[in-house]
Amino acid sequence: MYKLWLLFTFTGICAAQKDISLSVFTVTSKSMTVQWSGHTGASSYKITATPKNSPEQPVFAQFSGNTVMGSVNSLTPNTVYTMQLEAMDNALNVLSSAETEETTAPDVPSILQTYSKLSDSITVEFAEVPGATGYILRAESKTGNFFSETNVTSSPSTVVQLQPYTDYILSVMSVNSGGRSQPSYPTEARTVVMAPKLNTSSPTNETILAVWAPVEHAVLYTLVIIREGSYVRNKLNTTNTEVTFDNLQSGTSYCIKSMAWDAEGRIGDDKTVCQITRPSSPDVIDIQVTQGRAPGIAIYWVSVQGAKNYTAWTTSGQNCSTGNTNCYILLAECGQNRSVYVTASNEAGISSPSQSVNYITYPCPPENIWVEEPTAGDCYVMWEEVPLVEFYVTFIKRDDGTENLCNTTDTTCQFSCMCGYTYLTSVFPYNKAGPSLLAHVRNYTTIPCCPQDVLVQLVSTETLEITWSPVKGAELYETTAAETRDIIHCNDTSPVCALSDLRCNTAYSVTVTPCSELRGCNSTCAPNVHETAPCSPEILNMTQTGNSTYRVLYTTPNFPNTSYTITATGRYNRGSCQSKDNSCELTQLLCGTTYEVTAVATSAAGGSLPGFSKTLETGPCCPDSVNVSQVTQAMTNVTWSPGGGARSYVTTLTSQRGHAKCHTLDTHCLMGCITCGTNYSVYLEAISSTGHTSQCNYRGFSSSACCPTGVKLYRRTNYSLRVYWRSVGLQSQNHTVELYGTGANYTCIAAAGNTYCDIQEETCGDVYTVVVAPVGQSGLKVTFCQPRTYSVPCPGSNAGMVISRQRRSVK
Repeated sequence: MYKLWLLFTFTGICAAQKDISLSVFTVTSKSMTVQWSGHTGASSYKITATPKNSPEQPVFAQFSGNTVMGSVNSLTPNTVYTMQLEAMDNALNVLSSAETEETTAPDVPSILQTYSKLSDSITVEFAEVPGATGYILRAESKTGNFFSETNVTSSPSTVVQLQPYTDYILSVMSVNSGGRSQPSYPTEARTVVMAPKLNTSSPTNETILAVWAPVEHAVLYTLVIIREGSYVRNKLNTTNTEVTFDNLQSGTSYCIKSMAWDAEGRIGDDKTVCQITRPSSPDVIDIQVTQGRAPGIAIYWVSVQGAKNYTAWTTSGQNCSTGNTNCYILLAECGQNRSVYVTASNEAGISSPSQSVNYITYPCPPENIWVEEPTAGDCYVMWEEVPLVEFYVTFIKRDDGTENLCNTTDTTCQFSCMCGYTYLTSVFPYNKAGPSLLAHVRNYTTIPCCPQDVLVQLVSTETLEITWSPVKGAELYETTAAETRDIIHCNDTSPVCALSDLRCNTAYSVTVTPCSELRGCNSTCAPNVHETAPCSPEILNMTQTGNSTYRVLYTTPNFPNTSYTITATGRYNRGSCQSKDNSCELTQLLCGTTYEVTAVATSAAGGSLPGFSKTLETGPCCPDSVNVSQVTQAMTNVTWSPGGGARSYVTTLTSQRGHAKCHTLDTHCLMGCITCGTNYSVYLEAISSTGHTSQCNYRGFSSSACCPTGVKLYRRTNYSLRVYWRSVGLQSQNHTVELYGTGANYTCIAAAGNTYCDIQEETCGDVYTVVVAPVGQSGLKVTFCQPRTYSVPCPGSNAGMVISRQRRSVK
């Protein structure tokens, strides 16, 4: 069967003819359309398609003379044909010819199945045909408002850029170098519903909210969630358009795949969105309030998973943001009790705030500072209490650079303030945040100093001179004395003043008051008490109390602590005595001398003028030595050296057993009535021509021990002699017994308390002189005891015969 698809005619024939030309215009699997140039005189054209390298029979077609394009059908697909064109006249003579080669298109493929997995595409599976180098998928909407052809290389292939849930007519054409085949038998297919477009967010750190607009033609939705890094999937079917996933991990990324189902039970395409949950609340671990040029608080916290940024907030509205785990906020307010919390954030949003942590800012400085000085030198810095303060540090700086500080929890600080200085005081409150950044400075100037080295001197008995060193802060000095009704005696800038015409023996309270223009006068200066010279005493009486001692009685017109000095001035020496009473004893005055006696009063202030003098004549001099010698047991001889100024002497020996006295112009005296074994006191009174006497005491005199009485001599049977006696007076003395005979001498010592002594005789019939004398403590025997003479016959004669040469008697 021959079919002509295209036919073109032309009526204009060029006068000059050329060779006919031939070209293939279109090719299908079973036809070719060729085009040629017209030939003059041709009444018809014949096209012959001869298969090359094929046993197939040629196929030809014939066209009228005014045709320039025609098709040859019933060809074999995918076959090379030689296309010959012949121009013939009415007699069928060939006027001209042309040839060309062309291949027919492959065979028409058949669609096996179609399906849609994505809402914008349909996949077509078809049977591939031999010789096809490619295929064309044709899609056309049933409404006709869409048409597309897609070149593909194999089956299956997909048509894209389609509309969701839309019906399409699909066909396939095969293609090779010759052209395309005819479209396959058309097939209808519908795209699936589109995936829901999820809008995800993380309301909390444990949830993700997925919200989407309703998908047209969808009756069910499927959502599949998976945690990043995990293989566990959670699937959820719902007809709602909102889903909340809870119990998730904070700061973790989750991916959610969403799909929609249509009424036919087909699942649409899927779309995956990833959403990170909000981070958990970070834990604040430390807050440090820092000082310096830019005071602030440094906040430290523990990092949390998934956080991209952190923000620290204070209750005062300040904040700082960082990607680290600490940040710094400048402090703008002092004395505040604030708190801070930290939030973490990522793409999902901000976490819940952390547990707030309190902090306090550095304290504010006290606004009102003042200095009080209740007593001189005792100052107090005082201020109003400041809130949120643990303690205060007070700095006190003196104008000479000296600094002092004190720590206290009170609102007062005591310090020693020296007079005449200016003090700069400032108070820094402290708390855990540190000290206040600034402090108000208050000046305080103390009163001028009181002179400490005030020297009050008595320059005359009635004039006081006051001198002192200049003191700090003083511009003028006022000098007053309370006893003169506080009359200002001096008002000068010089540190010296004199008070004159004062009373003697009077204590004057002198005060030097420094003054300054800024603080006035210092009325707290202590007075300096100084006495004027004592009044002169008057001598009332002078009495001799000893050899060289005289008591002087005088008036005491001064204070009780006044000392009086009595001075006696003689030709050869000078004597004095001091006393605070109304009398004084002059000692060691030379005897027999005339003195001029004056009295002077002396106190701490100085000495008085001397009182009127009086003349004193001393008594005669005592002899330098007195010698008492015992002449007999009952008589002594007293001698002495002359005493200056003495004309006569009275000598006295005194004991408990009696006394002896003599008055003489000589320097010796013989005195009786002496008792043996007695201690005597020796007194001598020197008397001058004017009647002045001097009592002279000397070392005592002891009379010798008493000589024993009743001395007897006995012969004993053993050719020994016994001398016996009776002691007189003390029994505590030794006795010496001496026997002097013509043939031999004997000596015997009797111990104290014994009244006899035995002597071994060598020859008998001798005459003995017997002396028994006591021995003194010095070992000397008494020399004036009377001897006795005894004639002692030999044995057989009468014994005990005594022959005394002094007294003739037989004992």
